Amino acid sequence: MGPKRELKFALESFWDKKSSVDDLKKVAADLRSSIWKQMSAVGIKYIPSNTFSYYDQMLDTTSMLGAVPPRYGWNGGEIGFDTYFSMARGNASVPAMEMTKWFDTNYHFIVPELGSDVKFSYASHKAVDEFKEAKAVFVSELKAAGASWIQFDEPTLVLDLDSQQLESFTTAYSDLESTLAGLNVLIETYFADLTHEAYKTLTGLKGVTAYGLDLVRGTQTTELVKKDFPKGKYLFAGVVDGRNIWANDLASSLSTLQALEAVVGKDNLVVSTSCSLLHTAVDLVNETKLDDEIKSWLAFAAQKVVEVNALAKALAGQKDEAFFSSNAAAQASRKSSPRVTNEAVQKAAAALKGSDHRRATNVTARLDAQQKKLNLPILPTTTIGSFPQTVELRRVRREYKASKISEDDYVKAMKEEIKKVVGLQEELDIDVLVHGEPERNDMVEYFGEQLSGFAFTVNGWVQSYGSRCVKPPIIYGDVSRPKPMTVFWSSAAQSMTKRPMKGMLTGPVTILNWSFVRNDQPRFETCYQIALAIKDEVEDLEKASINVIQIDEAALREGLPLRKSEHAFYLKWAVHSFRITNCGVKDTTQIHTHMCYSNFNDIIHSIIDMDADVITIENSRSDEKLLSVFHEGVKYGAGIGPGVYDIHSPRIPSTEEIADRINKMLAVLESNILWVNPIVVLKNSQV
Repeated sequence: MGPKRELKFALESFWDKKSSVDDLKKVAADLRSSIWKQMSAVGIKYIPSNTFSYYDQMLDTTSMLGAVPPRYGWNGGEIGFDTYFSMARGNASVPAMEMTKWFDTNYHFIVPELGSDVKFSYASHKAVDEFKEAKAVFVSELKAAGASWIQFDEPTLVLDLDSQQLESFTTAYSDLESTLAGLNVLIETYFADLTHEAYKTLTGLKGVTAYGLDLVRGTQTTELVKKDFPKGKYLFAGVVDGRNIWANDLASSLSTLQALEAVVGKDNLVVSTSCSLLHTAVDLVNETKLDDEIKSWLAFAAQKVVEVNALAKALAGQKDEAFFSSNAAAQASRKSSPRVTNEAVQKAAAALKGSDHRRATNVTARLDAQQKKLNLPILPTTTIGSFPQTVELRRVRREYKASKISEDDYVKAMKEEIKKVVGLQEELDIDVLVHGEPERNDMVEYFGEQLSGFAFTVNGWVQSYGSRCVKPPIIYGDVSRPKPMTVFWSSAAQSMTKRPMKGMLTGPVTILNWSFVRNDQPRFETCYQIALAIKDEVEDLEKASINVIQIDEAALREGLPLRKSEHAFYLKWAVHSFRITNCGVKDTTQIHTHMCYSNFNDIIHSIIDMDADVITIENSRSDEKLLSVFHEGVKYGAGIGPGVYDIHSPRIPSTEEIADRINKMLAVLESNILWVNPIVVLKNSQV
């Protein structure tokens, strides 16, 4: 995206027809050149090309292979931006391809559609073109006539694969062996440990020169390497965390590398990041407002590249003593800083163990009590939360933050916007309203700004999908809620209408999974701390007569470990964390939750165990896959809104399409539990 989201703004300008193809390509070329030069300048030996994407790297590969679904009307030849972006975003005539989460990250990829009607061909020269660009900016490691190394990403190897699936890797690389002759082939895996069987398959692949392993999340993989590593092969040792923003413990990593060097050989060990740096922020240099002590604990992508080079030099006997000493001081500071630990919070979280914090009454009885109070119609309508934010609205919020306008003027402007949103929903006859969240910048950052233990960046942007970027807060210490966070705005909105107004909160698991999380204690302990803070807010909303409260858990599934053997433990504490937030409310208070862009069928029983009164789930892009679980006989007694309108796509569905979706839902769900809503918040759509 660039250090200041340069690609985002170039893309959106191009989509809005405010700039040309050449303008977009120039921004992209400048970003690529800058990255290559930066890596070259700090001494990185193996510099990759074809890491840039206009939207998504999986979509790039789909395009390169010519695997374009027929509905996009592609007739062969080089795939242009019209077809490429139609596949990603849809257009006025056809919907977009499905989008889902990449492994257990918050990055979304475009899912290829492979079937008998999709034919493979070489249809995009992007990889070759970018390689030529890299040569043009003097990357010294590239041969004059072509690349000497080629990297294949195979993160699927870290999943639970059976013998037949593992055999497919052996077959594929055997078939490629003659084609790849004369090249050094690197196979990269990441995000988790390799099983013994997967490691054996990987290291037995024909024609492969090197293996890239995640040694941050793959601690057991390190032991596999020490026990058995093929002679003469290279190890790209991923000891620098590519998914978080904490400075590497250089002394510890160097010790690991030295142990590996004794096994692999001095000339065959390459220091690397654990995975792509796509998942971390770009450059700490751009953060001028971060507290100096906290800043010393961090490393963004640009700093991680420096760490990689520092470790490589130290391994070669050229250790930068000053750099290592500074790093050691920062590690010690983080361990001893009083701002990290809050004894009261630690005790409160520890006291949670031993209880499941379930509401006393079952969901059927609660829904009856809520219906008597709320008097909602069959197929009640609602929206998920935030409304689009105008340039003017963002300006007011920005000026208030910079103390350029008074608090009274700010509150007045926000209330005026809330009044418009409430009026619009009443005009459209929406049954359960939202206040539109004009005061919020982001569904996680907004809460983190009001909780202790969080720090924030100005330019710590990370790509989520396409041009959409998020700026995850940094959880560096124990979490607590000093004061109410949303009660004022929800109460103001409720005073403007007689219809139910939803209090809007982000759940603890989502706050955790969409933040850069401290790595000095188990994630579940941090999640319990956040849950207690949200519980306080839920109870204050109820006291303020907010009778419907939505606690979003949009990211619950993405935190699911990649290994099935670890699912049960994660789901136990994640579901428990959600129940903690609302275990103390009355039966008449209706608790909603929302989830988006995930495959839920395999965790449906955990979703039921969350014990929410109503759940809204993204369903539109997944072509009703979610509904199949109800065809299979799963009994679900709570309210559910599977989503009928994908607001991410520029395509507007017809009334008939929406009615058809609702009828499909009614075929498997009772009308008295079905809700009608868009798939996600409206914030990122047009006003």
